[in-house]
Amino acid sequence: MQTAMNVLALVKGSERYVFLYDDKSPSALLQTLGRYAADKELSFTWYDAAILSQKVRRLSRQIERETDGLRERFPESTP
Repeated sequence: MQTAMNVLALVKGSERYVFLYDDKSPSALLQTLGRYAADKELSFTWYDAAILSQKVRRLSRQIERETDGLRERFPESTP
């Protein structure tokens, strides 16, 4: 099974925050969002981190459900 690349983006005025992550690294992205929110030099806020974190978690749950469904339908071809 191939690993998909996910894109998460936030536009704040003239600034652009674009995050690329694969299906196996949402926790690393969540940590990065927290570091960005804590950085006083960035306009990235804790609210921004919370909203984007919700999107990451929602997508992770969706991917997990789809993977579980494939395992049920094709148990011999999935790990």
